[in-house]
This record gives sequence, structure tokens and C-alpha cells, in this order.
Amino acid sequence: MQSSADRIAEPWGARTPYGRHQRWPTRVDTHLAEGIGPDTVQHWVQTASLLHSDGDAMDIAVADGRIAGVRGRAGDRVNRGRLGPKDLFGWQANASPDRLTRPLVRDGDRLVESDWDTAMNRVTSRTRDLLAERGPGSIGFYTTGQLFLEEYYTLTVLARAGIGTNHLDGNTRLCTATAAEALKETFGCDGQPGSFDDIDHADVIALFGHNIAETQPVQWMRILDRLDGTDPPRLLCVDPRPTPVARAAAVHLAPRPGTNLALLNALLHETIRHDRTDPDYIRAHTVGYDELATRVQDCTPRWAAGICDIPAARISEAAELLGTADRLLSTVLQGVYQSHQATAAAVQINNLHLIRGMLGKPGAGILQMNGQPTAQNTRECGANGDLPGFRNWQNDRHVADLAAVWNVEPTTIPHYAPPTHAMQMFRYAEQGSIRMLWISGTNPAVSLPELARVRSILTQRRLFVVVQDLFLTETAQLADVVLPAATWGEKTGTFTNADRTVHLSDRAVPPPGDARSDLDIFLDYAARMDFRDKDDGPLITWHDPESAFEAWKRCSAGRPCDYTGLSYAKLRGGSGIQWPVNDRAPEGTPRLYTDGISWAHPEVCENYGKDLETGATVSPVEYRSLNPDGKAVLKAAAYLTPHETPSQEYPFQLTTGRTLYHFHTRTKTGRVPQLNRAAPDVWVEISTQDAERLHLAEGDLVEVRTPRGALQGRLRPTGLRPGVLFVPFHYGYWDTPAGSAPDATTPGRAANETTITDWDPASKQPLFKTAAAALTRLARGDGTPAPAPTTTASAPTTATMAATTGGPAAHATQDPDPTPDSREDHR
Repeated sequence: MQSSADRIAEPWGARTPYGRHQRWPTRVDTHLAEGIGPDTVQHWVQTASLLHSDGDAMDIAVADGRIAGVRGRAGDRVNRGRLGPKDLFGWQANASPDRLTRPLVRDGDRLVESDWDTAMNRVTSRTRDLLAERGPGSIGFYTTGQLFLEEYYTLTVLARAGIGTNHLDGNTRLCTATAAEALKETFGCDGQPGSFDDIDHADVIALFGHNIAETQPVQWMRILDRLDGTDPPRLLCVDPRPTPVARAAAVHLAPRPGTNLALLNALLHETIRHDRTDPDYIRAHTVGYDELATRVQDCTPRWAAGICDIPAARISEAAELLGTADRLLSTVLQGVYQSHQATAAAVQINNLHLIRGMLGKPGAGILQMNGQPTAQNTRECGANGDLPGFRNWQNDRHVADLAAVWNVEPTTIPHYAPPTHAMQMFRYAEQGSIRMLWISGTNPAVSLPELARVRSILTQRRLFVVVQDLFLTETAQLADVVLPAATWGEKTGTFTNADRTVHLSDRAVPPPGDARSDLDIFLDYAARMDFRDKDDGPLITWHDPESAFEAWKRCSAGRPCDYTGLSYAKLRGGSGIQWPVNDRAPEGTPRLYTDGISWAHPEVCENYGKDLETGATVSPVEYRSLNPDGKAVLKAAAYLTPHETPSQEYPFQLTTGRTLYHFHTRTKTGRVPQLNRAAPDVWVEISTQDAERLHLAEGDLVEVRTPRGALQGRLRPTGLRPGVLFVPFHYGYWDTPAGSAPDATTPGRAANETTITDWDPASKQPLFKTAAAALTRLARGDGTPAPAPTTTASAPTTATMAATTGGPAAHATQDPDPTPDSREDHR
């Protein structure tokens, strides 16, 4: 058992080396509240992490009726007992004194405490009025990637079949919409092909835009343990930042932001040119190879070097690493998903694996990763803009099948057009066609792009906003009704991680005050609305988490994400299990596509695909002509210039991202002492070369400005590639004097004050990685370092700086009133 005392300064803990094809050793990490020891814990309650997509299994310590700590679950396949810093310390946010405990309703300019009947009557009254006056299209639901499966499924049924709206999406649109779209484009269906266990067997691991050390720290521990063992893997890192992954990589490519597709086309070019392909696999399992080869024929490393601004020789070196691997594992995350031509780039990574035959066997797989703990469940349950069970909205048989499960007429389920994606929902609200927006478990007033626009939408008098959350977030402060929700540890349910592992999370303690689980809130709403099926029976027939899970199993039966072999009893006490789980795979399915491509046939596929360059939908007839036998589709795309590029006025490229110690908009992690001290405020990263050229130094107060807005932060020179600025996106205003938005006393702090309202044509995922920006120094630093961690990709180039420890390290505070003559504009 490993103590957690040093896990801010040493976030990945001690090494347990192991060799290739060996089992990852167990290491149990534990953190208990002060004064609590193992002998004073009254009982342990099973759960898994809610602060990233890894699904790290853990037990909650309960003492005196409260959560008193956590420990890793030694027998779980995902983490073998290990926990990252957010796992170890994040549970403390549950007991924050500012938790919402009673509903709030708007009284003029104020939110006032109320009761559940009053709050829910306001919601149902507005729902009925809008249905009568404007129809179901006037109501939209925007959810999260942090609820439980049972809650998403209930929300989907009440929205799709109860209200009859096409406007339901999750903040997974910002996070992993591209992962889902890329899998559908290639394999005809969502669902992660690979497994975390592939780390144990791969000889090359390629990480594309994926800072796994900070976003999935436990799987980075696994890679580190492989690197310290016998026959270690070689790493390829594609990232403009000097991440821990980059430092450990055999080859690190730092392309200009927005050029991923050009780089990947060059890697495909080299793989094909050197005959590093598997012709038998290509013939048996794919369509489209000839067109792909033709489209990348001129995409030489020299061509890509001119676009990506990296040496052609390094591109060739990376291609050789990929092309000569015995077992290649690739992982992908936000550096691809939130950048220009996101889906097109992610699909080329699938193509690399298919033309090399690197799929469906230990160590050879793809992890199109998720960023949130239950992002996979939004996709399975249809809460992210798809139909439940990976059904195809363009396939009438799929719609009829879903209607039979719900006992409604097929016409009840909207399928006249693609389900509305989140960015379009906010546009509809801006234009006035959506008049009620129910936001559950997410904070768009900090996480969406171009925040001034988002605030203007949410504060429209004609828009009725319902917010369901734990705290009075920046979004909740703008709501008409606020519903206090229970969270992890306070309710029971299941959730599925990024490699399809399903975990059960049991309730350990009751929620504070009158807070209710999201499931209970949705069930209450459905009952008050009296939603009915076609036989005039209740549309929603379940009443608690387990009965909701059983209802979901019926919906998933025979679908790719088949849960029929699972039960709460089977999930309780042991390891999480990877779907599909059914009669053919009663103990789960480690890898998909071990015997060919399963779900791409025109009769069963989840969608028919899109043009990767324009987003135009492929018709059923076109898909049948292209892929009559249901093989994987090798789909090509040409590199296009980003919509916004640097200029004389805005000479930098701004990219935003994450840090190890925080999750999303800090509504939880910002209330955890150890995590907040490790990264207490926003900062701005710049390359050492640019800092020297512009005479800037560590701790200088700077302003980052784009055509949309500005933010201020202290400067951190790092090994970032020149011409790029990095800002973490976690920081909003709830813990500032302004409270919900920048004002005269609180300058811009949120990265999304600056980002652009633009999205990928295929996945509709917003772009957070390629804005053009200017940098201005407002005041010179006083020698105090920027409030950025030193243990991560934000590590300074100044060796004498004090290391991050999670304690009260010297962190600079912003100068609220810089003198005019200190302003220096760097354009």
C-alpha cells in the first residue's frame, strides 16, 4: 500500500516495473482524512473515479456517516489499485460548505431558496406552455459526461419520446464527439476497438494530441512501468507542448496547431511508399484503399514539413517507427479532437491501423479516448445526439425497433433530421426558436467557446434556463430554476470508461440537505408531466437505479453495446467488465473486431458517414454502393488551411487545454485544498525563444487577446513550440469577486473568453486549439513564479524554481491595476 502524502509533488507515484506480455503488478493507493486510520473506517463502499475517463476503481471510506477517504481496488482490471491525484483528493469536494441543498427560483434579479414542488411546478408549467404554443422543438436538453448510465437513459426517453424533441446533446460534444464520429466513419459504429490492456503488449505506443500523463494519469503509470521494465515500448508523441509524454518519447513531433491532417497524410504516404502494409488484411476487411493511396500519393514528408513546420526527417523517422512496429497501439485525445479538421485527422489514425492490420489482437489497437468519466454512456444511451444503442436515425428499422422497446409509435421519436448538436442548440436559443434549455451537470458559461456570446444567450428574457448541479456555478447564477443534485458517493448507478469497462458505483452517504440524485429529478419530472406510451401506460416504468439499469439492458439487447449479461450483482465486489457482455461473451469483450468488422453492414451500421471535408451526409444508397459487405471504410481527406490564422495584429496561435490537478471548470477540484494549491489560478505559457525575443520573464502579468475577447494571467516560459501560447481552460469566476463573469474589478480569466465559435464539419466539435492571438505585457513580475505546476507539461525552463508540492507555495496574484507605462504590446 502506498501513501498519498507526496502525490502532488510525485503525481504518478512509485514504479512497479514489468515486462512485455506480463501482468501489470498491483499497487494500492490510499488517502484518508486527517485523524482517520484503516481501523477507524466503519465500512468501504465500491465506486470508480468521476474526474477523468480512466474509470479507476476505488472504495470509499465511510466514518461517522461521512466520506473519509478512498483506496484503490486491487483486483480491478483498469488500475490494479492505483489512483491519480484527482482520485485521491477529489472526494473532499462533496463536503464543501457551499453545496446546493435546496432548489432556487428566480425572483426578479435574484435567486431565492424554494422547495421542490415550487421549483418543479415552474419547470413543468413552462414545459406545458411551450409544448402548447411552440411545440417540442422549443425545448432543449444539454447534459454532461458525468452522470450515470441510468440517468442518461431516463433523460433520453423523456426527451425523445416524452417531449418529442430532437434537441438533446451533452458536453461530450466539446470533448469526445470526434472520437465517436471517427469510429462511426471507419467502422460504421461507435465503440472503442482497443483495451487498456494493450499497453502491456505493444512495442510501439503512439499518442496523438494526447497528454495521457495529465488526462489519464493511471494509464501513464502503466506506460511508465513498462518503460522501466524489460522490452519497453517506444513512444511517438505528437504534441506542440513539452508534455511528460514528449519527454519520454523516442520521437516527439511538435507540429504547428491546426496541421494534424497534413502530418497524418504524410505518415500514411510513407507507410504505403515503403510497403509497410498488410495487403491480405486490407483486401479482407476494408474498402477504399486505392482512393486513399491516390489521395496521399503527393503528401511527402517534405510537403508536410512546410505546412507543419517540423523537419521532414523527423516525419520520416516517425513513419518508420509506426510502420515497423510489431504491435502498434495508438491513443488520441483533445489535441486532435478540438483542432482543425478533427474528424478527418482522427480517421487517418484509424487508417494507419487498418492498412497495417494492427487491430483486434493484444497490443495492436486504437484508443480514440474520452475526456470525461461517463462520456461513453452519453453515446450509448443517446444523450449525445444519437439514438440509444448505437441505432441509426436514418434507418427506419432501427427507429421502429427503438419504438418497440419504448412502446411508442415510430413517429413519436424525432428522426426527420440529424439530432441537434450542442453548438446548434445554442444558436437556436440565440435565434429564439429554443425557449427552454435544461442544463444538467455542466457549466457552459465557462466551457463553451466565445463566452461573451454564451452569457448573452443564457441571459435572454425569452429563454427559460433550468440548471441541475452541485454548486452555484457561473451557469447556475444565470438560471431561472436551479435544482440541487447529488453526486458520486451519494447515489447508486453504473458508468462506463474509455475502454468500455462498466463499473458500479454504490451510494456511500446521503446527499446534503434536500439534494436529489439526477435520476430522481428526471423521474419526478416525467411523473409530473405524465408521459404516456401508445397504450396509455407510463412511458417510464422504472423507479430506481437498478430497475433503470434493467430497462437499459432491454434497450441494448442485440446492439453493439450489449449489456444483457450484466447485473448489479455481477458488477458488485469484483472488477469492472468490458461490454459487450451477453450469452456469447458472458465475461465481457476485451477487444472489438478480433474476427473482422462487425457493425459496418448497411443494415446494421450506426450511420452512413459524412464527407470529412464538408460534413455533407452520405446517403444510404451511396453507402450501400460503397460498402455492400460491411467492411471498414478507408476514408481520405485533403488538408485545408484553418479558418483563422495568425496575422500582424494577432501573431500567435492560442491553444487551450488541461492540467493534471483540475477537472473541467474546477467546480469540484477548485474546492479541494491539495489540488487547488497545486494550480490555484490561470497562467499563460509561451516558448522560451519567444519570451527571450520579446524580453518577457516568468511571472510577468500579461493579457492574451483575440478578436472575441481577452484574459489576463501570469506568464510561464516553457519548452512550448515557438509561435504558440497555451492557457488552461479550467478557470472561471465563481471564486473571484465578480462571481459569474469578468467586470471592472475582475479581468478576463477564462480561456474561452478568447476562443472562436467554429466547429468540425463532421463531428460538430468546437475548435479550441487554433485561435489567432496577441500578447501584451501589463506589468513586470516581482520574482514570484506563475501559479502553474512544475511537475507537468507546464514545467518551467528556470531550474531554480520551487517545485509544486500542493502546499502554500509562493504563487503570484494578478496586479489589478497595472500602471499605463508598463503595458507592452507584442504583435
